[in-house]
Amino acid sequence: MLLPATVRAARNDPSLPSWNEEERKQLEESGWVPGALLLADDPPPEEQAKPEANPLDAEKPTPEEIAEAAAEPTTEIPEKFLTAYFDQRPENFLIDPQNLLDFQDSRDRAAFLTSHAGDSAIDLFVYVFGKDQEIPGEVREEELIERFFATGRPAMIVYYYIGQPQRSMVYLSPSLTDTVSAAEQRRALTSSVMQALEKTDPAGQLEAFVVQLGIRIYWMERMIHGEPSPEESTVRRATAHAAKKLKQGPSLGERMAGVMPLVRPYLLPAGGLLAALGIAIAALWWWKRRATFRLPELEVEPRLGGDHAAGVGAVISFASPTLPPASQRLQVPDYLRPS
Repeated sequence: MLLPATVRAARNDPSLPSWNEEERKQLEESGWVPGALLLADDPPPEEQAKPEANPLDAEKPTPEEIAEAAAEPTTEIPEKFLTAYFDQRPENFLIDPQNLLDFQDSRDRAAFLTSHAGDSAIDLFVYVFGKDQEIPGEVREEELIERFFATGRPAMIVYYYIGQPQRSMVYLSPSLTDTVSAAEQRRALTSSVMQALEKTDPAGQLEAFVVQLGIRIYWMERMIHGEPSPEESTVRRATAHAAKKLKQGPSLGERMAGVMPLVRPYLLPAGGLLAALGIAIAALWWWKRRATFRLPELEVEPRLGGDHAAGVGAVISFASPTLPPASQRLQVPDYLRPS
């Protein structure tokens, strides 16, 4: 785009074409002149400076309002399902009147809970709710447990929220509350939630949660018979191992670790000496392997007055069987040789 000063100079140049006044007048009357924006000194109307808008004076939200906006909305369980959930002791171990689980998952979980009841003295009942659902305030969980599970087989009751295992709650029937501590109940719930959170899909989370809870129920049964919990067993084994090590004293490795600072300065010279000794032994062995012996040429004593005799041989013997023959010049009869 040409600058305004350049445009004015171009307009004063007689070599450039000029406007026909009649044509220009007609175009101005029509409201449009080609190139008028380039030849004018004033900026285009749309580029005129606009007045700044006044800032809105609005109150900032409070931390409570922000927390409420960020919180996920929760809804109460529909009233039509309350009877199926809380009106009587459940006949099945999996309670899902809203059909929150699909058919296959529901059947698998129910089969596992039924199998668990056949192998364990403690039944496991799992109530399934939606992840954003809330139990109505008029429902008293402790009262329901006392009413429906005070008699019959001991039981553990779980309120599980699909997709939110960390919201789960665990209750024990009255016959178990005196033998299983609240701390053990918390440990069972915590370990089950941790196993569930390792999965990403809601169905896998429920499966991991229920399986881990079944394992913790097994340990609860052992605690009822006087055996320690898995955490207590671990502590006891660690304590016994430490006491055994203390009684036995330091091991060979620990003793060597204590001696090493004293021996370390001599390790390098000793290693060099051993290496030199090994090289010398190897060189000696190689020399013996390559050694050759030459037998001396000795005159044979005459036999029967002649240098040679038909069918008569001579025996050449040396005094020492260990010395090379070249160093032995005298023949010695066998009876004079050392035995």
